[in-house]
Amino acid sequence: MKVDVIGDIHGCYNELCTLFEELGYQKKQDIYVHPDGRIPVFVGDLTDRGPASIKVIQLVFEMVIKQKKAKYVPGNHCNKLYRFFLGNKVKHIHGLETTVAEYEALDKKMQGHVSQQFMRLYEESPLYLQIPEANVVVAHAGIKKSYIGRHDKRVETFVLYGDITGKFDEAGRPIRRDWAQHYEGDTWIVYGHTPVKNPRIVNKTINIDTGCVFGNKLTAFRLPEETIVSVPSLQPYNNEKFRSFPEE
Repeated sequence: MKVDVIGDIHGCYNELCTLFEELGYQKKQDIYVHPDGRIPVFVGDLTDRGPASIKVIQLVFEMVIKQKKAKYVPGNHCNKLYRFFLGNKVKHIHGLETTVAEYEALDKKMQGHVSQQFMRLYEESPLYLQIPEANVVVAHAGIKKSYIGRHDKRVETFVLYGDITGKFDEAGRPIRRDWAQHYEGDTWIVYGHTPVKNPRIVNKTINIDTGCVFGNKLTAFRLPEETIVSVPSLQPYNNEKFRSFPEE
């Protein structure tokens, strides 16, 4: 199996379409398909902050659920949007406000359609995805080797939010442990969640959230080739949103 794991989109619909074209996909019946049967895998955080979250939801639903030509794992922003659609009280901050504004601008019939699409996408997708044929595990914020095969609350928190400490830095961002430094597996772990300027490879892990919504680029990691393909963002650049690591 050949897969293209796509990093955090965050409503950057135009960049996603450009990335598909760069990867050799063709648009057929409103979805993107690859002539060689490659499978796109979305690493979560489809929505929030960017300009076209609803269009991203509709495309991903069509590809993953309706036509079964792609796969998806949820991110923390997906989890929050799902809880919003359930009617739970969630704060409209950290980007959710942009998706809600788009959603509320739709007529009632379309609102029902979009919310049902997203909820079904979320409910029918795995917490993380094991693809042995491509020697990869895809998890939004990563996953420890000892967690693979588990689906309990601790694992759910890890794959959605990363290895959080419960503490925050001076900018108010959660402090997370660098779990990738301790990964010793032979299977690729492909993840996103933490914006980095360039894909970050540590051991056999790769972070492909290259901050498209913050003006950098949208990235895919291709397996089994182990190649990286990126396209530039159309959004304003915000340098403060990117995390650097001691080795950089």
